Amino acid sequence: MSKVEKYQGIIPAFYACYGEDGKASAQRSRELTRHMVKKGVKGLYVCGSSGECIYQSKEERKLTLEAVMEEAAGKLTVIAHVACNNTEDSRELAAHAQALGVDAIAAIPPIYFHLPEHAIAEYWNDISAAAPDTDFIIYNIPQLAGVRLTMPLYKKMLENPRVVGVKNSSESTQDIQMFKDAAGEGHIVLNGPDEQLVSGLAIGADGGIGGTYGVMPELYLEIFNAMKNGDVTRAQAVQNDACRIIYALCGCHGNLYAAIKAVMELREGLKLGGVRKPLAALTEEDMPKIKAIAGMVDEAIGKYCK
Repeated sequence: MSKVEKYQGIIPAFYACYGEDGKASAQRSRELTRHMVKKGVKGLYVCGSSGECIYQSKEERKLTLEAVMEEAAGKLTVIAHVACNNTEDSRELAAHAQALGVDAIAAIPPIYFHLPEHAIAEYWNDISAAAPDTDFIIYNIPQLAGVRLTMPLYKKMLENPRVVGVKNSSESTQDIQMFKDAAGEGHIVLNGPDEQLVSGLAIGADGGIGGTYGVMPELYLEIFNAMKNGDVTRAQAVQNDACRIIYALCGCHGNLYAAIKAVMELREGLKLGGVRKPLAALTEEDMPKIKAIAGMVDEAIGKYCK
């Protein structure tokens, strides 16, 4: 398998799994990983936004990645998001990820302080140097990080031979085409916004990483395969139903990931815990919505994935 091929496809963003005590649970992380292997996804993106990484300690992130690798090594492509808001902690997580044998590490830029681009490049290169035998993927999510991956910054990062591409979660699909042009053959761009997977693939994305992929992987696999086979009409139809489910998931009092975990427990029997404060927990008033969303997922899968 070529370097590009191992990242092409549907890669769910892994959810933070907590026990009844609210601590990160290795057992539940292993169970979720086994579940995703059975679903037939390409890989997993671990300890990113969906993994509530900014609210977890280094030790919890290590525990989660170790549990994932116990089940996924040799079966799925694993990308470990290792960025912390300081360089040394990020380097520690990068070295740990390489020791476990992940396929790639990824990192958002430093947040809060608005750093010049040369400082951002140094941050990323310092992290990459801590995992010298591992691919590096830049995570571009300007609406949350407050920093945009510009073309000059990307071209600077391409001087690092370990940089293989971008997870692009900007709201402009044009960025995908620009990053593909800048890097050329042998580099990847993965679509980030779940609502835009069809348009991302249409403009050249190699696959997608998404926070709602885990609750309905069948639908995203169907979108990817339909686009691969040139059936844009079918891909659009599946995407539209997936978007309606996303809007419903975002319509609860509780956080999106709290809603996703509740739907997965209802549909799949997976107990993943809640979400960590300050993310909002579900309320009793949310539960009828959760049941309705589970029904929407069942209906969409029944419609498209027989």
